Amino acid sequence: MVTYEEKRDRFRRLANQRTNNALKAIQVLGNCSNKSTYSYTQDEINKIFFELERKVKETKLLFRTSNAKTEFKL
Repeated sequence: MVTYEEKRDRFRRLANQRTNNALKAIQVLGNCSNKSTYSYTQDEINKIFFELERKVKETKLLFRTSNAKTEFKL
């Protein structure tokens, strides 16, 4: 049987690793902001950040509701 501490340790290890990977990916995306190397429109930038923000909100919601026990009612 997996103990609470084992689950917690696994969560902390994976959450740290995955958060750092996400932060690195965002930092690398920032490299595309160099106008002397890339050409982009404000609309394209808005679409990128809209999707990033949408996914962060969606993921945050998973943590708020994943353990909530809901009861079906008509």
